[in-house]
Amino acid sequence: MTTLLEIEDVSLLYGRIKALHGISLTVDEGEIVALIGANGAGKSTTMRAVSGIRPVAGGKIWFNGEDITKLRADLRVRRGLCQAPEGRGIFPGMTVLENLDIGAYTRRDRAGVARDLARVLELFPRLAERRKQAGGTLSGGEQQMLAVGRALMSQPKLLLLDEPSMGLAPMLIQQIFSIITEINEQGTTILLVEQNAQQALARAHRAYVLETGRIVKEGTGADLLHDPSVKEAYLGVA
Repeated sequence: MTTLLEIEDVSLLYGRIKALHGISLTVDEGEIVALIGANGAGKSTTMRAVSGIRPVAGGKIWFNGEDITKLRADLRVRRGLCQAPEGRGIFPGMTVLENLDIGAYTRRDRAGVARDLARVLELFPRLAERRKQAGGTLSGGEQQMLAVGRALMSQPKLLLLDEPSMGLAPMLIQQIFSIITEINEQGTTILLVEQNAQQALARAHRAYVLETGRIVKEGTGADLLHDPSVKEAYLGVA
């Protein structure tokens, strides 16, 4: 299996505070890999390092065989690495279609963009129904669908999903995770940060557990789902 993303001994600082302490992980082509952990563990910080939003203080990040440690964030998108950020980050004054169009801003293949738009609207029928509606008037669940759809419009080789279930009703959480699995089955590799450890581990091929900026455990999603220490700490099972 080809390694798509490799994070090697990466450290990251916020001012003088060390947020990541030499973490290493890999994501292979075709996988869903989950990062789980408590608030403040460093999950979203790891995503920011991968997407280029925050510079790393040490270590290397390799994507598709290329050292991207110092590559600008916008150039990482052009390489095929795109993030649906925590908190959705949609453009509230723009329509659903305009938001999706923004996702394809780096692309020049109009036929491919049209195909991907049709795919996104098929994955998210609610967006198709609301295509001319302003993003800010959508429900929380619909805005999350829009954030994921916009990221897909960049035609990512690796899709970074940061807390996709945050603030959603239980029924919508199930729906979002079913769609994440479908996106993966259609050929998109996914790195998933998620506090809903039960859902994340049930869907992930492999997973890493982060605690205070360090990886303390790794394994298959199924193994970690049944690991007693993980069950106690993150699944509410003593």
